[in-house]
Amino acid sequence: MAAFLDEHRAGVGAVVVAGAVVALGWLAWSRLGERVRGDSDLVLHPEAIRLEGAAPWIRADLKAEALRDASLDRGLPLDDPELVRRLARAFAMHPWVREVVAVRVGHPPAADVTIRCREPVAMVAVPGGLLAVDAEGVVLPSDDFTAESAAAYPKITGAASGPQGAVGFPWGDVVVEEGAALAAAIGPDWKPLRLVECRPAVRAQGEPRHWELRAEEGRTIVFGSAPGHEREGEPTAAAKIARLRSLSGDASTTTLDLTSPLESKAIPEAAVRSIPAG
Repeated sequence: MAAFLDEHRAGVGAVVVAGAVVALGWLAWSRLGERVRGDSDLVLHPEAIRLEGAAPWIRADLKAEALRDASLDRGLPLDDPELVRRLARAFAMHPWVREVVAVRVGHPPAADVTIRCREPVAMVAVPGGLLAVDAEGVVLPSDDFTAESAAAYPKITGAASGPQGAVGFPWGDVVVEEGAALAAAIGPDWKPLRLVECRPAVRAQGEPRHWELRAEEGRTIVFGSAPGHEREGEPTAAAKIARLRSLSGDASTTTLDLTSPLESKAIPEAAVRSIPAG
């Protein structure tokens, strides 16, 4: 029995000693780890993050905003297993970013982030000003536009509501979505054709929505359905735009109808009633 008690005491003593060693080791590593994590050789700082793909139309500091909004604008431990994912998410949440293409982190501490940005295609008229949208009707940060730069974009009028969500999310109105798609389809032809506005035409209840374009000289172009929503027999958006190019120098009529599958025709001004520009 005495031998058993001696062995038992020895075992307990070994466990106590082992536990003490583990505790001391954990304490030492905690202190050392904090020092290691604070070592500049193992910390990724914002200035060591290189951003590729920021578009020239963005005036704001996209990288600084993305890191700040994700609370990543201080030193980041390079050994964080979630570091790549956290960086990718930070940039993906920025309203100007359409896609995060790649995130690469290396040592010495540095990171390369490649993105694709959303491109503004039009301004939507709202009470008190204009809001920028991309080709899919996503609302873009308006602070990146001056009054002069905003005026250079196609203007969409006739939207009955304001944005239904935050900046960086779809407007939530089919009128804005169709108007943005139309502005994007016309694209670089907008200025050469001297166009200034696109707007939904007033139609009888139940009839599909038609779109009109207004040119600088006051001419109205009946464009018809938005791209991708053409009725049976209606020319495609590409065919209408090509036809409009060919008629751009003809100032003999004040209204042009591009919905005919055969040829463009002038129509009486009284036959076209539009929503007033907002």
